[in-house]
Amino acid sequence: MSRNVGTGRIIRQDNGIATGSWDAFLLETAFQPIFAFQPGEKPRLVAYEGLVRPSLGGERISPMIFFSAIAAGERLEVETMTRTLHLLNGAAWLPQDTSIFVNFDPSLFTERAVADSALRDMRLVMEAAGIAPGRVVCELTEQKAPSAAALRAFVEALRANGLRVAIDDYGAENSDIRRVKALQPDIVKFDAQWIGRLMVTGSGFALLTAMVEKFAEQGITTVFEGIEESWQLELAEKSGASMVQGYVLARPEIVSPGFGGRVKEAADTTSARQASSSATVTRTARKKSS
Repeated sequence: MSRNVGTGRIIRQDNGIATGSWDAFLLETAFQPIFAFQPGEKPRLVAYEGLVRPSLGGERISPMIFFSAIAAGERLEVETMTRTLHLLNGAAWLPQDTSIFVNFDPSLFTERAVADSALRDMRLVMEAAGIAPGRVVCELTEQKAPSAAALRAFVEALRANGLRVAIDDYGAENSDIRRVKALQPDIVKFDAQWIGRLMVTGSGFALLTAMVEKFAEQGITTVFEGIEESWQLELAEKSGASMVQGYVLARPEIVSPGFGGRVKEAADTTSARQASSSATVTRTARKKSS
């Protein structure tokens, strides 16, 4: 099965894996797990973020290089293609009880009509794939929106389609408290570098904890991104953050044959790493936050 998206094409292979092509680029989906903290227990796998993995002539290249090669007028079509890939692969390979996070660049949605058109196409993909809207979390990346009114209209369109809203990379560029106050998202994902800077001092960690608590009072779920060290994982839990994402628990993995089996294994075994080092982690965490 193939599907045209603008000048690109999505192909569904016999094994169920969806890949895309844009000009000479091959596009694949990678999923990175997101875990929820549980008091007294190991973190539980609850969601996956869809990430594009481009290659050119058989050589893997960074998403940043790929997107820099895309003309401004084609950016919306390319992002539509990557989301479609993630949704098709998510429907085929991810557990039904997990959420699927997909990215949206708010600078591309200049008016409500643009948002409505993009989301109409996305809804058709979800219906064909059997994905309930409430399962999908739409991450607004840190780019600047055309205007406050355009951003609000876009979020209204997301919610009108039954989709959940997340602000990505909070603490970076335009993902700030003003955006949170204006949009009242369901989820806020804290920027990895920002978290890293705050965690290494007692005052920084206190500020981080206060922000998590403030968001919780507003009914906003928090996710700490880019957690790569065991002591960071420990502090993330101590801060009261709801969820965590990062290499210390699981790296992104490209959807390929055997992916489904590894997904099941990850849900059962990944968080054992936290328990195996709990004694030394606690000592390190106290030192880092003092």
